[in-house]
Amino acid sequence: MIMTEETTPDTALPATLTRHVDAETCADPSSVMTLLAESDAAGGFTSYRSTFSRGAVGAPAHFHTKATELFFVISGSLQVLVGDEVTVLNAGDFLAVPPRTPHAFAAAPGAEADVLFVFTPGMGRFDYLRLLGRVMRGEADPKEIAESAERFDNHYVDSPAWRAALERSA
Repeated sequence: MIMTEETTPDTALPATLTRHVDAETCADPSSVMTLLAESDAAGGFTSYRSTFSRGAVGAPAHFHTKATELFFVISGSLQVLVGDEVTVLNAGDFLAVPPRTPHAFAAAPGAEADVLFVFTPGMGRFDYLRLLGRVMRGEADPKEIAESAERFDNHYVDSPAWRAALERSA
């Protein structure tokens, strides 16, 4: 840890370590999310890993008002929307989506994807990811997602560009 004049050993936040065997997983029919770590402290984060099967739908077009969302493709290919542009991220590619920017993602056509996601600042998003898993498995009502928009800073929007991309890949 780098110490600055404002940070001393007495005030520094502790390091965060999550062992793979201890990480919680949330599965739905097309993906597995491994919840790695989250911190609501000032400057905090939320981090999880998603493994998408071929044809996995990912997330529809949405934006966050407070968080920057970071994507790092570990393997495979992820189709993403950023603003009105659709592109494919491949293994090793990194993307940072700033607040208020519409974005969406899904496994690229014909591909699987393994992706590390980080949100900063964090804000207890694991409960949102658990809710998504329950909705995808038919265990919760999809309207719960809409009702949680403010709580989890996840706001869905219509995107003709994303709809067209999904239609092309179907």
